[in-house]
Amino acid sequence: MAEVSAALVKDLRTKTGAGMMDCKKALAENGGDIEQAIDWLRKKGLSAAAKKADRVAAEGLVAVASAGGVAAVVEVNSETDFVARNPAFQSFVANVAKVATEVGTDIDAIAAATYPGSEKSVKEELTNLIATIGENMNLRRAAVINVQPGAVATYVHSAVAPGLGRIGVLVALESEAPADKLEALGKQIAMHIAATNPASLDVGSLDQALIAREKDVLSEQARASGKPENIIEKMIEGRIRKFYEEVVLLEQVFIIDGETKVGKAVEALAKETGKPVKVIGFVRFALGEGIEKQASDFAAEVAAQAGR
Repeated sequence: MAEVSAALVKDLRTKTGAGMMDCKKALAENGGDIEQAIDWLRKKGLSAAAKKADRVAAEGLVAVASAGGVAAVVEVNSETDFVARNPAFQSFVANVAKVATEVGTDIDAIAAATYPGSEKSVKEELTNLIATIGENMNLRRAAVINVQPGAVATYVHSAVAPGLGRIGVLVALESEAPADKLEALGKQIAMHIAATNPASLDVGSLDQALIAREKDVLSEQARASGKPENIIEKMIEGRIRKFYEEVVLLEQVFIIDGETKVGKAVEALAKETGKPVKVIGFVRFALGEGIEKQASDFAAEVAAQAGR
């Protein structure tokens, strides 16, 4: 193997982001030719990335992006939360959200789209990122909301950088009211959604199976009290209304003031501006929700790596 200088190794690390020993080996294997070393690392990196594909990626970042009356929220997963602090990963996730505002929600279409500022596809950029950082990553999901006229407000909770965090929310308000007024209320409602995680926008869109299940539970509880059926029916009606106030966005008490229902806050803006205002939809992504995480034995992993 050819001897390589520390300066050359540093240059290759800067260009590729690969580890120092990998860079040194790549240069040695390719006679100190940096371009050939880059190709060698890419080939090895791609191979390594494929081996990582079966590892559970349940960490990562949620990102939001908006352009005009269109906004998107995406989730890109990694294996560890450490990667979420990596600037290259943060930049990638932010750009994926921007791509989604143009391409839509289909993950395959997003993956095939051209990565901003590059001739590569989003999928190719992701593959290179996997090889560079050394963890499995995947584009998990995307949602897009479009409203005209009106505004789509965005909010990120537990933000690690602008537009990037662990919970992302979009809220669409349809109206001809001033955009700044809509965006201000929309941001507050998005914060509310991040905190309360409502099951539906309004009572009419609530899952009927969820209502039936709740009524069944409430009926059993009421009958256990021994009260007459006519009283039980009234008890159930009252408790169902309370249930709606817990899980339906427009029926919930607004966390901003702790008194007004969200629906009433929307009506107040309509009255203030003299223009009808309607919340037509929302999306809430929480990082890793629904992913079954594998339990790991850290001591066993260390022992295995030590060859014990």
